[in-house]
Amino acid sequence: MAALSAWFWNERFWLPHNVTWADLADPAPGVEYPKAGHLLSALPLALGIFAVRVVFERCIAGPCASMLQIQTELSRRAQPNAVLDKVFTSITKSPDSKHLEGLSKQLDWDVRKIQRWFRQRRNQDKPSNRTKFCESMWRFTFYLCIFTYGIRFLWQSPWMWDTRHCWYNYPYQVLSSGLYYYYITELAFYWSLMFSQFTDIKRKDFLIMFIHHLATISLISFSYVNNMLRVGSLVMCVHDTSDFLLEAAKLANYAKSQRLCDILFVVFSMIFFGTRLIIFPFWILNTTLFESWEIIGPYPSWWLFNSLLLVLQLLHVIWSYLIARIAFKAIMRGKVGKDERSDIESSSEEETETTLKERLKTAQSRGENGTNGHFGSKPWSQNHNNW
Repeated sequence: MAALSAWFWNERFWLPHNVTWADLADPAPGVEYPKAGHLLSALPLALGIFAVRVVFERCIAGPCASMLQIQTELSRRAQPNAVLDKVFTSITKSPDSKHLEGLSKQLDWDVRKIQRWFRQRRNQDKPSNRTKFCESMWRFTFYLCIFTYGIRFLWQSPWMWDTRHCWYNYPYQVLSSGLYYYYITELAFYWSLMFSQFTDIKRKDFLIMFIHHLATISLISFSYVNNMLRVGSLVMCVHDTSDFLLEAAKLANYAKSQRLCDILFVVFSMIFFGTRLIIFPFWILNTTLFESWEIIGPYPSWWLFNSLLLVLQLLHVIWSYLIARIAFKAIMRGKVGKDERSDIESSSEEETETTLKERLKTAQSRGENGTNGHFGSKPWSQNHNNW
């Protein structure tokens, strides 16, 4: 274990040239530098944040949902069936035509009846609008509070106005109490999200969000250990700027206030594009790549830190593209689309699609389309457009 620890904490990787862990171990009286052990305090704080969330959703968000008449939808439950339950839990939640035909013969059920059963069974596992409203209200409250704290703290910090201060006298930069609380609270919040994923109703994006939370925790912890807290605080503040607006737009959507939802989504999109595609690359990456190179020079963990930030910027571009697509569709449709991660499925759309496919198949086999067994171009185009 000692050899493994010595390998992991290799000074040549973590610290700039001619700097050792011993140099940071015993600072002057009243001076504190970041230490890896400080990160452990985020774990009990994460449990505390999780407990606060439970109380908040029950005592504050729940009554707010009731005031806005957001109730739990009572979706029709699928009738118990051992065969279909086994397929649903062990094989697939959305069977293809081959599975449907096999189940139809095995159970002597109509294919559409089996499709309806699977749709109802999937809907049982999906959170209601009330549940999602409470969750979004909690995130909105936290993101707004942490952003307010972060911007007030950074407003008084010299590195917000001159990013070169992120690297002056690095790594011998004093850890202030304000910076410590900012970092540990952010880290604890993402730990709490990791915990809550296993107790909340699982969604389609469970794995994606798990990886996202894990990457965020890793990046925050990494920047803390090698004392890149100043630039790290800028990164966190830039990301917090738009998060609470997205949650606010979700709240308006669940409350069925479409106009407010549209306005908030437009504001969120503008701020997201401005912070992630302009401020982050031209302000944050500029200082981590070029100003730091000029002042302290590169070293192994410097390369890793900047590589992670560049990957993050690539994700910003991808997310911006997806948001732009949603915004474009919203403009064409006249409103922002709903959250597609976990909404209750519409039976009418699925049944309409199934019915149309069955009719097309029947027409192909029987030739009942008024054109001697061949589809006329005009009727087909009309049907296709209606579909």
